[in-house]
Amino acid sequence: MAVKLKLTRMGSKKRPFYRVVAANNETRRDGRPLELLGYYNPMTNPADIKLDMEKVNAWIARGAEATDTVRALIRKQA
Repeated sequence: MAVKLKLTRMGSKKRPFYRVVAANNETRRDGRPLELLGYYNPMTNPADIKLDMEKVNAWIARGAEATDTVRALIRKQA
């Protein structure tokens, strides 16, 4: 079971809001995650990013891979 750190889309039509989650790589985009790690709101200026870096680092230490977008958000947060 490979785990990925990825975004799930929330919010309404044309008002996106994303949660950063750890999920099995075979689950669908908005499927049930293993753990909620934070959120990303691109609609505010500047974009609102809130990540629990302890949880993120713990998942990466266990072998989880971050998607390109999540990797960029982690860099912005740190």
